[in-house]
Amino acid sequence: MNSDNSASSGRGGRVVSFRRGQAASHLRGNGPVPDLGKYEQDDAPDDYRHRMIVNLAAFLFLLCLIGAGYWLADTMARLRKDQDCVLSGRRTCDPAVVEIQRNRR
Repeated sequence: MNSDNSASSGRGGRVVSFRRGQAASHLRGNGPVPDLGKYEQDDAPDDYRHRMIVNLAAFLFLLCLIGAGYWLADTMARLRKDQDCVLSGRRTCDPAVVEIQRNRR
């Protein structure tokens, strides 16, 4: 009986051996990418100011996106509440407005 057939029959397990020599050979340049040196950073200094401006712009964009999401969710909740009120048959579904009158002298 072949060893491949016995592993697929479900009676026995298949043992896979991991050897250090095979894993290290991929790091030596036998892998799919021959040279990773082109992705390394050069010795030029980072443009810290530009990076901080880009980070600030990204932060402001995310803040606007969160604000727009909150506004949209709040608007949808108010519309749903108003629609539920109208569909239940009530006629006075306007939100109550409280007016404070000041005493004028």
